[in-house]
Amino acid sequence: MNIALASDHRGYHAKEQVKSYLTEAGHDVVDFGCNARESCDYPDTALTGATSVANGESDRGIFFCGTGIGMSMSANKVRGIRAALCHDELTAEMSRRHNNANVLCLPGDLIGDELLRRIVSVWLQTEYEGGRHERRLQKISDYENNGQCIP
Repeated sequence: MNIALASDHRGYHAKEQVKSYLTEAGHDVVDFGCNARESCDYPDTALTGATSVANGESDRGIFFCGTGIGMSMSANKVRGIRAALCHDELTAEMSRRHNNANVLCLPGDLIGDELLRRIVSVWLQTEYEGGRHERRLQKISDYENNGQCIP
């Protein structure tokens, strides 16, 4: 799988840890930055990484900042992105199973390296169920594309 990674300075360490894990697991990784611990703005890397996923250049994305909130908010501004902020394996699983999340946002300051690996592993392995969830995602897409939700 081709995975886009993005972080700000507070998510840099977590991104580097997950990058190593993904590479060892045989995934292709495209790193949209940041590339150091110096202060930077999360929208810059989130929007670039999310655009890569939305355009189909990357299969999925995993983004990191201190809390994951800023990355999630930024990524979700890109049409076609369904970014989910997850803190544990269950939220990661459900974000894929029910919401078909294509970007995973993680808090670099709040969880440790081992939990990061477990969350990423579950998220990558979980398939979207479709079915009854499809009409809900279609409503999001309709609003995103037309500015209206058709019940």
